[in-house]
Amino acid sequence: MMYEKIMNSLEETEQFALSLANLLESQDTITLEGDLGAGKTTFTKALAKGLGVKRTVNSPTFTIVKQYEGRLPFNHLDVYRLAESDEDLGWDELFYGEAVSVVEWAHLIEADLPKDRLTIEIYRMEDTVRRFVLKPYGKRYEGLCEELMK
Repeated sequence: MMYEKIMNSLEETEQFALSLANLLESQDTITLEGDLGAGKTTFTKALAKGLGVKRTVNSPTFTIVKQYEGRLPFNHLDVYRLAESDEDLGWDELFYGEAVSVVEWAHLIEADLPKDRLTIEIYRMEDTVRRFVLKPYGKRYEGLCEELMK
């Protein structure tokens, strides 16, 4: 099953991220795919805000993982720089701990990802218009998508 939603503005994208954040629980994993500039980090910032993260969230491109405290602990991973690496960076501890994890460029660590997760693909349509394609893996995420799309 796949779900699709068009966001016509930055505000709509932020509201969507906040709505998703309200539904998240410990150990939830969200993977984000999209070209550079599609809005992965913008979406992640709004999601973190919805989780009660007070610190400024920015892309962890050079550190790979940034961790934040909020209503739930929050891991923000950008694995773009791991394209040529087979390094195990303690994925189990990240994905199966108490935190919600968001992974940008997740296809690069496909084998290390939890089987159950929500994949969100973001496509840039126009300056502020984005198409979000949600692909839930597992019953929890199917229910989450159905709730989000109401």
